Amino acid sequence: MGVKKKKEMQVTALTICHQDLQTLRALADVEGKNLASLLLHCVQLTDGVSQIRYVKQIVPLLEKADKNGTCDSTIRSCLDILAGIYLCLSLKNPLKKVLASSLNGLPEFFLSEAVQSFTSRLQEELNTADLYSYRKVIDNISSCMENFNLGRTSVSNLLKNVLHFLQKSLIEISEENRKFAGNRIVQTQLMNDLLVCTRVSVMVVQKVQGFQRIHLNISSSPMWQNMCGLLGIFTKFLSDDDLLQTIQSTSGLAVVLFIKTMFHPPEKIPDLISSMLLHSVDCTSVPEWFLNCCRRLCGADVPQPALLFLCQGTLTMLDWQNARMGPRGEALLLDTVHVLFTLSSQIKESTLEMFLSRILASWTNSAIHVLESSSPSLKDSLNGNSSIVKRLLEYVYTHWEHPLDALRHQTKIIFRNILQMHQLTIENSDLATDHFIVELTESLLRLEWHIKGKYTCLGCLVDYVGVEHILALAKTIPSQILEVMGDQSLVPYASDLLETMFKNHKSHLKSQTVDSAWIDEWHDTWVSPLLLILCEGNLDQKSYVIDYYLPKLLNCNPESLSYMVKILQTSADAKTGSYNSRGALGALMACLRTARAHGHLQSAADAWGNLVTSARIKQGLIHQHCQVRLDTLGLLCESNRSTEIISPEEMQWIQFFITYNLNNPSPGVRQQICSLLKKLFCRIQESSQVLYKLEQSKAKCEPENEFTKQHPSVSLQQYKNFMSSICNGLFEALFPGSSYPTRFSALTILGSMAEVFPVPEGGVQTVYQLSHDIDIGRLETLIECFTSTFEEVKILAFDLLMKLPKTIVQFLDSEKLQGLFQAALELSKSTKPYDCVTASYLLNFLIWQNALPSSLSAYLKTQQVACEDGDKSAAVVERNTLMVIECLLENLEEEISQAENSLLQAAASFPMYGRVHCITGALQKLSLNSLQLANEWRPVVEKLLLTSYRLSAVVSPVIQSSSPEGLIPMDTDSESASRLQTILNEIQPRDTNDYFNQAKILKERDSFDLKDLNASVRSIDASAESKGSKEGKTCDVTAQMVLVCCWRSMKEVALLLGTLCQLLPMQSAPESPDGSLTVEQVKEIGDYFKHHLLQSRHRGAFELAYTGFVKLTEVLNRCPDVGLQKLPEQWLQNVLEEVKCSDPSSKLCATRRSAGIPFYIQALLASEPKKGKMDLLKITMKELISLAGPTDDSQSTVPQVHALNILRALFRDTRLGENIIPYVSDGAKAAILGFTSPVWAVRNSSTLLFSTLITRIFGVKRGKDELSKKNRMTGSEFFSRFPELYPFLLKQLEAVASTVDSDIGELNRHPSMFLLLLVLGRLYPSPMDGTYSALSMAPFVPFIMRCGRSPVYRSREMAARALVPFVLIDEIPNTVRTLLAELPNCTDQHFRQNHIHGTLLQVFHLLQAFSDSKYRMNTYLQQELADIAVCTKAKLWLAKRQNPCLVTRAVYIDVLFLLTRCLDKAAKGSQPAACPLLMSWVPL
Repeated sequence: MGVKKKKEMQVTALTICHQDLQTLRALADVEGKNLASLLLHCVQLTDGVSQIRYVKQIVPLLEKADKNGTCDSTIRSCLDILAGIYLCLSLKNPLKKVLASSLNGLPEFFLSEAVQSFTSRLQEELNTADLYSYRKVIDNISSCMENFNLGRTSVSNLLKNVLHFLQKSLIEISEENRKFAGNRIVQTQLMNDLLVCTRVSVMVVQKVQGFQRIHLNISSSPMWQNMCGLLGIFTKFLSDDDLLQTIQSTSGLAVVLFIKTMFHPPEKIPDLISSMLLHSVDCTSVPEWFLNCCRRLCGADVPQPALLFLCQGTLTMLDWQNARMGPRGEALLLDTVHVLFTLSSQIKESTLEMFLSRILASWTNSAIHVLESSSPSLKDSLNGNSSIVKRLLEYVYTHWEHPLDALRHQTKIIFRNILQMHQLTIENSDLATDHFIVELTESLLRLEWHIKGKYTCLGCLVDYVGVEHILALAKTIPSQILEVMGDQSLVPYASDLLETMFKNHKSHLKSQTVDSAWIDEWHDTWVSPLLLILCEGNLDQKSYVIDYYLPKLLNCNPESLSYMVKILQTSADAKTGSYNSRGALGALMACLRTARAHGHLQSAADAWGNLVTSARIKQGLIHQHCQVRLDTLGLLCESNRSTEIISPEEMQWIQFFITYNLNNPSPGVRQQICSLLKKLFCRIQESSQVLYKLEQSKAKCEPENEFTKQHPSVSLQQYKNFMSSICNGLFEALFPGSSYPTRFSALTILGSMAEVFPVPEGGVQTVYQLSHDIDIGRLETLIECFTSTFEEVKILAFDLLMKLPKTIVQFLDSEKLQGLFQAALELSKSTKPYDCVTASYLLNFLIWQNALPSSLSAYLKTQQVACEDGDKSAAVVERNTLMVIECLLENLEEEISQAENSLLQAAASFPMYGRVHCITGALQKLSLNSLQLANEWRPVVEKLLLTSYRLSAVVSPVIQSSSPEGLIPMDTDSESASRLQTILNEIQPRDTNDYFNQAKILKERDSFDLKDLNASVRSIDASAESKGSKEGKTCDVTAQMVLVCCWRSMKEVALLLGTLCQLLPMQSAPESPDGSLTVEQVKEIGDYFKHHLLQSRHRGAFELAYTGFVKLTEVLNRCPDVGLQKLPEQWLQNVLEEVKCSDPSSKLCATRRSAGIPFYIQALLASEPKKGKMDLLKITMKELISLAGPTDDSQSTVPQVHALNILRALFRDTRLGENIIPYVSDGAKAAILGFTSPVWAVRNSSTLLFSTLITRIFGVKRGKDELSKKNRMTGSEFFSRFPELYPFLLKQLEAVASTVDSDIGELNRHPSMFLLLLVLGRLYPSPMDGTYSALSMAPFVPFIMRCGRSPVYRSREMAARALVPFVLIDEIPNTVRTLLAELPNCTDQHFRQNHIHGTLLQVFHLLQAFSDSKYRMNTYLQQELADIAVCTKAKLWLAKRQNPCLVTRAVYIDVLFLLTRCLDKAAKGSQPAACPLLMSWVPL
C-alpha cells in the first residue's frame, strides 16, 4: 500500500540515415536557430523522451518562418527528412504519434511541400521488394490513415500504387504462409501480417475520398483491376479454413465493403447481398467482374463460416441508419436474421458460436436503427409477437447458461435490444402494461432462481418498465433473491439484479414524493429482508450478502447505516449469538465493518463514539462465532484511508485478539486473519510516514486534526512497541511441537511484517524492522520449522528467511553451518518422504545465504566468476547452486550403483528420490535463462540426464510390472523365496495384452531350483547385514518400501527432466554457446517420457511423469526449431497407430484404465496453441471416435477400450475447454452403444466415459441431490447444443421401449435404458415450450411412458422424472387424465403392479411440475385440477385394501396428498366448486 513511483515511459530514440544526417549538418546555421539545427540536435540525442520535446518545437518554428513568407530549400529538405523520420518509426513508438500530431498543425503555406515530400517517401516505401519488410510498409499506410492529414493526402495521391502494393502483399504473404505449413511460429507472424493487411485495405477504401465514383471508371483501368484483385483475394480468404478466423471475419467485412463500393446502381446492392446469403444469385443478371471475383460465394456450397462472416459484413458495412436503403434494405435485414437462425442450429464450434452471438447482437442493433424510421410492415415483423422475436428469445433462453461468459453477455445485449425493438413497434403505448411485456415478465418469474439468465433478463426489464411493476407481480422478490445468495455461483448475478432494482425503486419513490417519506417504504422493501438474513441466515448466505449486497446498498443510500445500526443495537442484547449463530451482534459488526471499509465512517472515533460502544467491540472480539470475531477485527483493521492513525486502544484490542486466535483450525479463518493484519501493518507503515513528516516539520496541532491529538514521536514510539510486542508473541508461539495452525498463522504474519516493513533504502525512514528483533534463538526457531511435516510451514519459514537481511547468518558459526549441511545431506537420503523436502529447503537456505561449508568449493572448477557489482549476489547463488548439485549428483551416482546390485537394500537404506528432489528444488530457485557459468553447467546437465536415465532403469521394472503394489513379499525364507520367484517370472514387464485376452494360470510346481535363488537371497542378506552393521541393525524390506522408493524416484526424475526443459535455454544450433540443452537431449527426454508413460502401470508414476511431459510439450510448441515443433505431432500419430493396431503382443496396458496412455495423449493435445485451428485435436478425436464405436470383431476390443479411456481423459481436461464440446455428441453415442457390449471391459470404460460426459454437459455436481436443478438444462437448450443426439436418443429410446414388458412375460432389462433415462431426467421444461422449437419433444413421450413399465424400480422412477420436460405445461392436464384412464379398474382380472406403479409415478411428477409452474392461482388452474380430481376419484380403489400392493397404494396416496394441497389452495381462493371434491377424500 506504499506510494508507488510512476513508471517511466520508455521511448525508442529516432535515428536517420547517414546521408540525411550529412544534409542536416550542411543546412544547420551557426546560431542553431533554423529547422535543420533543431532536427540535428534532436537526432543526436539518445533519449526518446527528450526527442519528443524537440519534435514539439518544429511547428512553432515553421510558424515563424511562415510569417516571413519563405519556403526555402532548407525547409524543403527538412520536410523531406521529417517524412523519412516518420516512416522509419515503428507503429507503437510514441514519437510517431507526437510527430503526426505536430504536423497536423503545419502552416498552410508549407502543406504542398510537405505533401510532396511525404508522397515521395511513401512511394519509395511502396517499391519495397522484400516480403519480410512488407509489414512495416503496411503499418505506415495504416498510421498515415489514422488522424494524420498529410498521411491521408499522400495515400490518396498514391491510391493506385497503394492498392497494387496491398494486392501484391496479400498474394505473396499467403503464398509464403503455405510454404511454412507446420511451422507455427512463422505462420503465426505471417497470418498476423495477412490480418493487418486486410484491415488496412478496408481502412483505405473507407477513408480515402476517391472511391465514391469508382464505378464510373473504365473496367480496364489499373485501379479497377486492383480492386477486383483484392475482392477476389478476400473471397478466397473467406472460404479458406486454414486461415485464422479473425482473418476470415475481416475478409467478410472487406467483401461487402468492396461490393458496396464497386457495384452500380447502389439501390440493387441489398438484393445482390441477399441473393448471396440465400444461395440464389442469378448469374445472368450480375456483372462479369462480380462473377469473376465472387464465384465462390454464388453457389449453394458456401461454407458456414463464410456465410456467417458475410452476414457480419452486411450488418457492419452497410448503412442502416434512418432506413436509407428503403424496403430492399428491410428485406435484406429480415433475410440476414433468417440465415443467422439457420446457422445457429448448425454451428457447434465454440469460436464460431461466439462470432454468431456477436453478429446476432449486431443485427438487433441494426434492426433498432431501421425501426426508428421504418415502414409499418417491418414493425409487424419485429414486434414482440412476431416469429423473429420468438426465435430471438429462444436463442437467448438456450444460450443464457452457456459456459462461455462472453456469449452469455451477448444474450443479455440481445434481450435488452428485443425490449427496445418492441418499444419502437408499439410507439406510444405504455410498455409496462403491454401484453407481450407482461407475459414475458410472468414467464421469467415462473422460472427457478438457479437459472443465471433469469437475473440478467429481469435486470433489463427493470430498466425498461420499472421495478414497481415487478414488485406488484411478486412482492417478496427481494427476499426470494436474498435466499439464493448462499450459492456462490449465483451471488454476482443476484447482487447485480438487487442493485438494479433498489436503485430504480429509490428513483421512482423520490419522484413520487417531495420529502423524505419515501425512505420508510424503501427500508421495508430492501433493508428489512437484509437484516433478517444477517441475523438468521446460514453462514455462506450471510458472508455473500455482506460481501456483495451490503456495500452496494450502503453506496446507494449511506443514510441507511444509522437505521440498520439502531435496529441491531436494540436486538444485540437479546440476540448476542452463539457458536452456530452470529445473532444481532454479528450483524452489527458486519455492517460497521463494511461501512468503515467503504468510507461511510469518517474515522474510528465516529464508530466508537456515535454508533457502537467499546464494550460491544470487546464482546465481538471474544464472541463464540469465528465470523463475528473476524468482522470485529476487520472493523479495527480496515479503513478506506491508508494513513488513518491506529489508536492505543485499538492496538491493545488487536494484540489481545492475536494471542487467542493463532491456532484457529479453519484455513479460511486463518487466511482472513492474516490478510486483515497485513492491512493493519500497511496502515501503520503509511501513517508512520505522515507522522515522520509532521515530526520533521514540527507542525502546530489543531484540535480537529486526528494526527495532532498527541505528539507524532509518541505515536511512533507506540507503533514500535506494538510491533515488537506482536513479534515477541508470534515467536513465543513457534515453540517446538506447536500445532500446524499456530505455525501457519505466526509465520504468515511474520512474513507480512517483513514484507510491509522492508530494510530502509535511500534515507527512507521506517517505523519498524523485523530483523532488529531477530537473535540466534529466533533464527534457530525458524530453521527448526523446516522439520515440520507440513510443506506449507517449510515454505513460509523459507520465504521469511529470504526476506530477512543476509547478515542474519552471522549468528551461526562455521561449525553450525557444517552441521546444517551434513544434516541436509542425511535427510536427503531418508526413507521418510517429507525429510527430503526438509533437506531441499535447508540446502536452498544455505545456498542463498552464502553459508555453505568451504569444503564444497572443490566441486567448482572455476573459482572466480567475472561479474559486475550488481550481479555479484546472483553469481554467488549460481556458484553455490552448482556446487551443491555436483555434490548431490556424486552421492546419487554412488547410490544408483549400489541400487543396481540390490534394489531392496536401496529401498531400505537410501531411497534415491530424495537426492533428485533436492537437485530439482535448487534448480527451480535459480534463474537458468541468464547463467554466468554456462560452460560449467553443460557437463553437469549432461551428467544429470544420464544419471536420471540410470535411476529410471533401476526402478522401472517394478513400476512397469502388472502388479507393482505387491511385488516384493516381506519374508525371505526359502519357501517364500520360491513363491516369490514364481511370481516374479509371471509379472515381469515383458507382459503383454495376452493377459487381457486370455487368462494366465500359475502352474503348480513341486520343486524349484533353489540353488541360485538361495545364493542370491544370501547375498542380499549379507549386504543388508553389512549395511546394517554400520547402523547397528538390519532392515526388513516390505513391498510398500520398494514401491515407494520406485514410484517416487520415477516422479522426481520426471519433474527434474520437465524442469530442465522448461527453465534451461535451448541451443539454437549444434555447438552453439547460447544454450545448455541440445536438440538431441530434448529428443531423448521426449523418448524417455513416451516410454514410461506408455508402459508404467503405477498411477503415481505415470501421473507425475505426465506433469513433466506437459512442461516438455509446452516448450516444444514454442520452440523456433521446426523439427522440434513437429515432434508432438509425430508422437501423437505414432501412439494413435499403436492404439489402433493393439494386438496381444502390444506393450500398451489395456487394464488400469489404459494406465498412462490417456495422460500421454492428453499432454500432447493440451499444449497445442488454443488460438490456432487445433488440428491435432480434430485428427485425434476423429480417430478415437471411430475406434470407440461398436466393432464387429469381438476378439479385438482392446483398441475400443483404449479409445474409450482416452476420450474420458480428454473430456475431463478443462484446458481443452470449449474446443472439446463439438465432440460431446459422438462421445455420448459411443458411451451408450458401448454399454450394450458383451465384453465387460468395454462396458466398464463406457460407464466411466458416460459419467464424465454427464459432468461435462451439465456441470460439476454442486450438491448432494443427484438431480439438483443446478445440474440440469432445458430440453431446448440441450438439443440445440447437441442436435445430433436428438435422433440418436429417440432411436435408442424406441429400441429400449420395445423390449420393456414383453408379452411372453420374460424379464428383459435393456442395458442402455438407465443411461438414456439418466440423460433425459436431467432436462427441465423451457420457458419457450409451446411457442417455437425446431425440435419437438412430443416423439419422446410415448417411449418414456412405456419405459415406466420396466421391471426395475429405479428405471420406473427415472422414467417418471424424464417425462416432465417432454410434456408442455398446458398439455399436462390432458396427459395426466390419459395416464389415469390407463389404470385398471377394480373389476379387472389381469393387471401388473409394475405398470400401475410406473403410471402413478408419472402422474405424481407431472402434477408436481404443473403446480410448481403456476406461481399464482388462476381460474384455469383450478378448473384443470378439478377435472383431474374427478379422474383420480374413479381409480380410488388403488388407495384401499382392494389393492394388495403396498408400493402402488403408497404412491397413489402421495398423488392424493399432492392433489389435495392444490385443491386446498383453490378452496381458499373463493372457489366453492372445489369443496365437494375435497370432502370426497374424507372417507379415505
